[in-house]
Amino acid sequence: MTLNLLSFREQVSHNESAVVKTCINMLVMYNYTDMSSVAPAQSNTLRGRNILEVTDFSPGELQALISLARYLKAVPRTEVRTLLRGRTLMLLFEKPSLRTRVSFEVAMQQLGGETLFAAGNEFMIGSRETPEDAARVLSRYVDAIVVRTHEHAPLVRFAHSSTVPVINGLSAAAHPCQALADILTIEERFGTLEGLTIAYVGDGKNNVATSLAQAAVMLGAVVHFGSPPTHRPTEATLTLLNKLGEPSGGNARAFTNPVRAVRGADVIYTDVWTSMGEERYRERNDAMLRPYAVTEELFSYAQPHAIFMHCLPAHRGEEVSEAVIDGLRSAVLDEAENRLHAQKALLVALLTDAKGMF
Repeated sequence: MTLNLLSFREQVSHNESAVVKTCINMLVMYNYTDMSSVAPAQSNTLRGRNILEVTDFSPGELQALISLARYLKAVPRTEVRTLLRGRTLMLLFEKPSLRTRVSFEVAMQQLGGETLFAAGNEFMIGSRETPEDAARVLSRYVDAIVVRTHEHAPLVRFAHSSTVPVINGLSAAAHPCQALADILTIEERFGTLEGLTIAYVGDGKNNVATSLAQAAVMLGAVVHFGSPPTHRPTEATLTLLNKLGEPSGGNARAFTNPVRAVRGADVIYTDVWTSMGEERYRERNDAMLRPYAVTEELFSYAQPHAIFMHCLPAHRGEEVSEAVIDGLRSAVLDEAENRLHAQKALLVALLTDAKGMF
Protein backbone atom coordinates (compact mmCIF):
# COMPACT_ATOMS: atom_id res chain seq x y z
CA MET A 1 0.00 0.00 0.00
CA THR A 2 1.63 3.31 -1.06
CA LEU A 3 1.14 6.35 1.13
CA ASN A 4 1.33 9.71 -0.66
CA LEU A 5 2.75 11.86 2.12
CA LEU A 6 2.79 15.05 0.05
CA SER A 7 -0.91 14.68 -0.74
CA PHE A 8 -1.66 13.98 2.90
CA ARG A 9 0.21 17.09 4.02
CA GLU A 10 -1.67 19.27 1.58
CA GLN A 11 -5.05 17.97 2.75
CA VAL A 12 -4.50 18.51 6.48
CA SER A 13 -5.09 22.07 7.71
CA HIS A 14 -2.20 24.25 8.89
CA ASN A 15 -3.61 24.41 12.42
CA GLU A 16 -3.56 20.64 12.87
CA SER A 17 -3.01 19.24 16.33
CA ALA A 18 0.43 18.43 17.69
CA VAL A 19 -0.43 14.75 17.68
CA VAL A 20 -1.21 14.76 13.96
CA LYS A 21 2.04 16.64 13.27
CA THR A 22 3.93 14.03 15.25
CA CYS A 23 2.34 11.20 13.26
CA ILE A 24 3.29 12.84 9.98
CA ASN A 25 6.84 13.52 11.14
CA MET A 26 7.28 9.90 12.17
CA LEU A 27 6.00 8.70 8.82
CA VAL A 28 8.48 10.95 7.06
CA MET A 29 11.32 10.08 9.40
CA TYR A 30 10.98 6.37 8.83
CA ASN A 31 9.91 6.65 5.18
CA TYR A 32 6.82 4.51 5.72
CA THR A 33 5.53 3.28 2.37
CA ASP A 34 4.00 -0.07 3.21
CA MET A 35 1.82 0.35 6.30
CA SER A 36 1.05 -3.35 6.49
CA SER A 37 4.69 -4.17 7.30
CA VAL A 38 5.53 -1.31 9.66
CA ALA A 39 5.52 -1.64 13.44
CA PRO A 40 3.21 0.89 15.11
CA ALA A 41 4.78 4.03 16.55
CA GLN A 42 3.17 2.98 19.82
CA SER A 43 1.20 -0.09 20.72
CA ASN A 44 -2.49 -0.04 19.87
CA THR A 45 -4.12 -0.52 23.25
CA LEU A 46 -7.65 -0.43 21.81
CA ARG A 47 -7.61 -3.66 19.84
CA GLY A 48 -10.28 -6.10 21.03
CA ARG A 49 -11.85 -3.73 23.55
CA ASN A 50 -15.49 -2.80 24.12
CA ILE A 51 -16.45 0.86 23.71
CA LEU A 52 -19.67 1.57 25.58
CA GLU A 53 -18.87 5.05 26.93
CA VAL A 54 -16.35 7.78 26.22
CA THR A 55 -14.73 7.00 29.56
CA ASP A 56 -13.67 3.63 28.17
CA PHE A 57 -10.87 5.64 26.50
CA SER A 58 -7.93 7.25 28.24
CA PRO A 59 -7.30 10.84 27.14
CA GLY A 60 -4.30 9.64 25.15
CA GLU A 61 -6.31 6.93 23.41
CA LEU A 62 -9.07 9.40 22.62
CA GLN A 63 -6.63 11.87 21.06
CA ALA A 64 -4.87 9.13 19.12
CA LEU A 65 -8.18 7.91 17.75
CA ILE A 66 -9.15 11.40 16.58
CA SER A 67 -5.76 11.74 14.90
CA LEU A 68 -6.30 8.40 13.19
CA ALA A 69 -9.71 9.59 12.00
CA ARG A 70 -8.13 12.70 10.47
CA TYR A 71 -5.54 10.53 8.78
CA LEU A 72 -8.13 8.12 7.35
CA LYS A 73 -10.23 11.06 6.17
CA ALA A 74 -7.29 12.62 4.36
CA VAL A 75 -5.77 9.64 2.52
CA PRO A 76 -7.32 8.28 -0.69
CA ARG A 77 -9.81 5.48 -0.13
CA THR A 78 -7.68 3.16 -2.24
CA GLU A 79 -4.99 3.32 0.45
CA VAL A 80 -7.23 1.74 3.12
CA ARG A 81 -9.66 -0.46 1.18
CA THR A 82 -8.10 -3.73 2.41
CA LEU A 83 -7.61 -2.89 6.08
CA LEU A 84 -10.67 -4.88 7.19
CA ARG A 85 -10.86 -7.39 4.33
CA GLY A 86 -12.53 -10.58 5.53
CA ARG A 87 -14.02 -8.92 8.63
CA THR A 88 -17.76 -8.79 9.37
CA LEU A 89 -19.52 -6.19 11.52
CA MET A 90 -22.92 -7.00 13.05
CA LEU A 91 -25.40 -4.14 13.51
CA LEU A 92 -28.12 -4.84 16.11
CA PHE A 93 -30.49 -1.87 16.16
CA GLU A 94 -33.51 -1.61 18.45
CA LYS A 95 -33.91 2.09 17.60
CA PRO A 96 -34.37 3.79 14.20
CA SER A 97 -31.22 5.18 12.63
CA LEU A 98 -30.00 7.14 9.63
CA ARG A 99 -26.45 8.34 10.37
CA THR A 100 -25.35 5.52 12.67
CA ARG A 101 -26.41 2.70 10.37
CA VAL A 102 -25.29 4.22 7.08
CA SER A 103 -21.98 5.52 8.42
CA PHE A 104 -21.02 2.13 9.88
CA GLU A 105 -22.05 0.28 6.72
CA VAL A 106 -20.14 2.68 4.46
CA ALA A 107 -17.14 2.62 6.81
CA MET A 108 -16.89 -1.16 6.62
CA GLN A 109 -17.34 -1.11 2.86
CA GLN A 110 -14.59 1.47 2.38
CA LEU A 111 -12.27 -0.55 4.62
CA GLY A 112 -12.94 -3.78 2.74
CA GLY A 113 -15.23 -5.47 5.26
CA GLU A 114 -18.89 -6.47 5.33
CA THR A 115 -21.90 -5.76 7.54
CA LEU A 116 -24.99 -7.64 8.67
CA PHE A 117 -28.02 -5.74 9.94
CA ALA A 118 -30.85 -6.89 12.23
CA ALA A 119 -33.68 -4.77 13.63
CA GLY A 120 -34.94 -5.16 17.18
CA ASN A 121 -38.02 -7.18 16.31
CA GLU A 122 -35.79 -9.76 14.63
CA PHE A 123 -33.52 -10.64 17.55
CA MET A 124 -35.54 -9.52 20.63
CA ILE A 125 -32.64 -9.72 23.06
CA GLY A 126 -33.92 -9.75 26.61
CA SER A 127 -37.24 -11.37 25.77
CA ARG A 128 -36.56 -14.10 23.22
CA GLU A 129 -33.14 -14.88 24.66
CA THR A 130 -30.76 -13.39 27.17
CA PRO A 131 -28.15 -10.76 26.28
CA GLU A 132 -25.48 -13.21 27.44
CA ASP A 133 -26.57 -16.03 25.12
CA ALA A 134 -26.96 -13.70 22.16
CA ALA A 135 -23.50 -12.22 22.69
CA ARG A 136 -21.79 -15.60 23.02
CA VAL A 137 -23.41 -16.93 19.85
CA LEU A 138 -22.82 -13.84 17.72
CA SER A 139 -19.19 -13.78 18.84
CA ARG A 140 -18.76 -17.09 16.98
CA TYR A 141 -20.04 -15.54 13.73
CA VAL A 142 -18.73 -11.98 13.43
CA ASP A 143 -15.70 -9.85 14.28
CA ALA A 144 -17.41 -6.92 16.04
CA ILE A 145 -20.91 -5.85 17.04
CA VAL A 146 -22.60 -2.43 17.13
CA VAL A 147 -25.66 -2.24 19.37
CA ARG A 148 -28.15 0.66 19.22
CA THR A 149 -30.58 0.21 22.07
CA HIS A 150 -32.71 1.75 24.81
CA GLU A 151 -31.51 0.78 28.27
CA HIS A 152 -27.80 0.74 29.00
CA ALA A 153 -27.70 -2.11 31.54
CA PRO A 154 -28.59 -4.93 29.08
CA LEU A 155 -25.92 -3.57 26.72
CA VAL A 156 -23.34 -3.88 29.49
CA ARG A 157 -24.41 -7.48 30.10
CA PHE A 158 -24.18 -8.20 26.37
CA ALA A 159 -20.71 -6.68 26.09
CA HIS A 160 -19.35 -8.52 29.11
CA SER A 161 -20.36 -11.85 27.54
CA SER A 162 -19.05 -11.08 24.07
CA THR A 163 -15.62 -12.27 22.98
CA VAL A 164 -15.47 -9.71 20.13
CA PRO A 165 -15.53 -5.90 20.44
CA VAL A 166 -18.92 -4.37 21.20
CA ILE A 167 -19.58 -0.74 20.26
CA ASN A 168 -22.39 1.34 21.74
CA GLY A 169 -24.18 2.84 18.75
CA LEU A 170 -26.47 4.67 21.21
CA SER A 171 -28.07 3.86 24.53
CA ALA A 172 -30.07 5.89 27.03
CA ALA A 173 -26.88 6.62 28.95
CA ALA A 174 -24.30 7.34 26.27
CA HIS A 175 -23.56 8.04 22.61
CA PRO A 176 -19.77 7.68 22.29
CA CYS A 177 -19.75 7.40 18.49
CA GLN A 178 -21.43 10.79 18.20
CA ALA A 179 -18.93 12.28 20.62
CA LEU A 180 -16.02 11.04 18.50
CA ALA A 181 -17.46 12.78 15.44
CA ASP A 182 -18.11 15.92 17.48
CA ILE A 183 -14.54 16.09 18.76
CA LEU A 184 -13.17 15.45 15.27
CA THR A 185 -15.28 18.32 13.91
CA ILE A 186 -14.20 20.74 16.62
CA GLU A 187 -10.55 19.83 16.22
CA GLU A 188 -10.77 20.35 12.46
CA ARG A 189 -12.13 23.87 13.03
CA PHE A 190 -9.90 24.96 15.92
CA GLY A 191 -6.86 22.66 15.83
CA THR A 192 -7.26 21.61 19.45
CA LEU A 193 -9.91 21.46 22.17
CA GLU A 194 -7.59 22.75 24.84
CA GLY A 195 -8.84 26.07 26.16
CA LEU A 196 -12.06 26.12 24.13
CA THR A 197 -15.46 26.77 25.69
CA ILE A 198 -18.28 24.51 24.53
CA ALA A 199 -21.81 25.52 25.50
CA TYR A 200 -24.43 22.78 25.49
CA VAL A 201 -27.89 24.37 25.63
CA GLY A 202 -31.08 22.41 26.34
CA ASP A 203 -31.37 18.98 27.93
CA GLY A 204 -28.04 18.69 29.72
CA LYS A 205 -28.91 15.25 31.07
CA ASN A 206 -29.24 13.41 27.79
CA ASN A 207 -26.82 10.87 26.32
CA VAL A 208 -25.35 13.19 23.67
CA ALA A 209 -24.64 15.92 26.22
CA THR A 210 -23.02 13.45 28.60
CA SER A 211 -20.72 11.86 26.04
CA LEU A 212 -19.72 15.16 24.44
CA ALA A 213 -18.91 16.71 27.81
CA GLN A 214 -16.80 13.72 28.88
CA ALA A 215 -14.74 13.81 25.69
CA ALA A 216 -14.36 17.59 25.77
CA VAL A 217 -13.11 17.92 29.35
CA MET A 218 -10.74 14.97 28.85
CA LEU A 219 -9.08 16.96 26.06
CA GLY A 220 -8.89 20.24 27.95
CA ALA A 221 -12.08 22.10 27.05
CA VAL A 222 -14.46 24.00 29.33
CA VAL A 223 -18.08 22.83 29.08
CA HIS A 224 -21.00 25.09 30.00
CA PHE A 225 -24.45 23.58 30.32
CA GLY A 226 -27.38 25.94 29.83
CA SER A 227 -30.43 24.16 31.23
CA PRO A 228 -33.38 24.62 33.57
CA PRO A 229 -33.04 22.88 36.95
CA THR A 230 -35.18 20.00 35.68
CA HIS A 231 -32.74 19.25 32.84
CA ARG A 232 -29.33 20.16 34.20
CA PRO A 233 -26.68 17.51 34.91
CA THR A 234 -26.63 16.19 38.44
CA GLU A 235 -24.00 17.40 40.87
CA ALA A 236 -22.48 13.90 40.72
CA THR A 237 -22.16 14.21 36.95
CA LEU A 238 -20.52 17.63 37.22
CA THR A 239 -18.12 16.32 39.86
CA LEU A 240 -17.17 13.40 37.61
CA LEU A 241 -16.64 15.71 34.64
CA ASN A 242 -14.38 17.99 36.65
CA LYS A 243 -12.39 15.01 37.86
CA LEU A 244 -12.03 13.74 34.28
CA GLY A 245 -10.81 17.16 33.22
CA GLU A 246 -8.23 17.66 35.96
CA PRO A 247 -5.19 16.28 34.06
CA SER A 248 -5.86 18.47 30.99
CA GLY A 249 -7.36 21.56 32.61
CA GLY A 250 -10.89 20.81 31.42
CA ASN A 251 -13.92 21.52 33.60
CA ALA A 252 -17.71 21.78 33.52
CA ARG A 253 -20.28 24.19 34.96
CA ALA A 254 -24.07 24.42 34.76
CA PHE A 255 -26.04 27.65 34.31
CA THR A 256 -29.76 28.28 34.51
CA ASN A 257 -29.39 31.43 32.39
CA PRO A 258 -28.74 30.43 28.73
CA VAL A 259 -26.98 33.74 27.99
CA ARG A 260 -24.43 33.08 30.74
CA ALA A 261 -23.87 29.60 29.35
CA VAL A 262 -23.10 30.75 25.79
CA ARG A 263 -21.34 34.05 26.51
CA GLY A 264 -17.86 33.86 24.99
CA ALA A 265 -18.32 30.26 23.81
CA ASP A 266 -16.43 28.86 20.82
CA VAL A 267 -19.00 26.14 20.15
CA ILE A 268 -22.75 26.10 20.78
CA TYR A 269 -24.34 22.67 20.74
CA THR A 270 -27.93 21.54 21.15
CA ASP A 271 -30.09 18.48 20.53
CA VAL A 272 -33.78 17.70 20.28
CA TRP A 273 -35.68 18.36 23.47
CA THR A 274 -37.27 14.91 23.61
CA SER A 275 -35.28 11.77 22.85
CA MET A 276 -36.63 8.65 21.15
CA GLY A 277 -38.64 6.58 23.58
CA GLU A 278 -39.49 9.56 25.80
CA GLU A 279 -42.32 11.05 23.72
CA ARG A 280 -44.60 11.07 26.76
CA TYR A 281 -42.51 13.97 28.12
CA ARG A 282 -42.71 16.05 24.96
CA GLU A 283 -45.16 18.72 26.15
CA ARG A 284 -43.34 19.13 29.45
CA ASN A 285 -39.95 19.41 27.73
CA ASP A 286 -41.22 21.91 25.18
CA ALA A 287 -42.50 24.16 27.96
CA MET A 288 -39.37 23.90 30.10
CA LEU A 289 -36.79 24.20 27.31
CA ARG A 290 -38.36 26.86 25.08
CA PRO A 291 -36.23 29.64 26.66
CA TYR A 292 -33.12 27.63 25.71
CA ALA A 293 -33.75 27.56 21.97
CA VAL A 294 -30.64 28.51 20.00
CA THR A 295 -31.75 31.60 18.12
CA GLU A 296 -29.71 34.24 16.32
CA GLU A 297 -30.08 36.46 19.37
CA LEU A 298 -28.69 33.82 21.75
CA PHE A 299 -25.94 32.93 19.28
CA SER A 300 -24.81 36.58 19.21
CA TYR A 301 -23.44 36.23 22.75
CA ALA A 302 -20.89 33.64 21.61
CA GLN A 303 -17.49 34.40 20.10
CA PRO A 304 -17.55 35.91 16.58
CA HIS A 305 -15.82 32.76 15.32
CA ALA A 306 -18.20 30.39 17.14
CA ILE A 307 -19.71 27.42 15.34
CA PHE A 308 -23.06 25.72 15.81
CA MET A 309 -23.36 21.95 16.20
CA HIS A 310 -26.27 19.52 16.38
CA CYS A 311 -26.17 15.73 16.20
CA LEU A 312 -29.34 15.58 14.04
CA PRO A 313 -32.17 14.97 13.41
CA ALA A 314 -33.17 18.56 14.19
CA HIS A 315 -36.52 20.23 14.75
CA ARG A 316 -36.18 23.68 13.20
CA GLY A 317 -38.17 26.27 15.07
CA GLU A 318 -37.90 24.31 18.31
CA GLU A 319 -34.43 23.74 19.80
CA VAL A 320 -32.77 25.77 17.03
CA SER A 321 -33.87 28.39 14.55
CA GLU A 322 -33.62 27.79 10.83
CA ALA A 323 -31.32 30.80 10.47
CA VAL A 324 -28.78 29.30 12.87
CA ILE A 325 -28.73 25.66 11.76
CA ASP A 326 -28.69 26.58 8.06
CA GLY A 327 -26.40 29.58 8.52
CA LEU A 328 -22.76 30.07 7.55
CA ARG A 329 -21.45 29.17 11.00
CA SER A 330 -23.29 25.87 11.20
CA ALA A 331 -21.03 22.79 11.22
CA VAL A 332 -23.80 20.20 11.30
CA LEU A 333 -23.10 18.67 7.89
CA ASP A 334 -19.36 18.36 8.57
CA GLU A 335 -20.31 16.85 11.92
CA ALA A 336 -22.62 14.32 10.27
CA GLU A 337 -19.99 13.38 7.68
CA ASN A 338 -17.44 12.89 10.43
CA ARG A 339 -19.49 10.05 11.87
CA LEU A 340 -18.09 8.06 8.95
CA HIS A 341 -14.46 8.99 9.49
CA ALA A 342 -14.51 8.68 13.28
CA GLN A 343 -16.10 5.24 13.07
CA LYS A 344 -13.62 4.10 10.43
CA ALA A 345 -10.89 4.96 12.90
CA LEU A 346 -12.70 3.16 15.71
CA LEU A 347 -13.13 0.00 13.64
CA VAL A 348 -9.50 -0.01 12.53
CA ALA A 349 -8.34 0.50 16.12
CA LEU A 350 -10.56 -2.26 17.53
CA LEU A 351 -9.96 -4.84 14.80
CA THR A 352 -6.34 -4.37 13.73
CA ASP A 353 -2.95 -3.43 15.15
CA ALA A 354 -3.29 -0.13 13.24
CA LYS A 355 0.28 -0.55 12.11
CA GLY A 356 1.98 2.69 11.15
CA MET A 357 -1.10 4.72 12.07
CA PHE A 358 -0.90 5.18 15.85
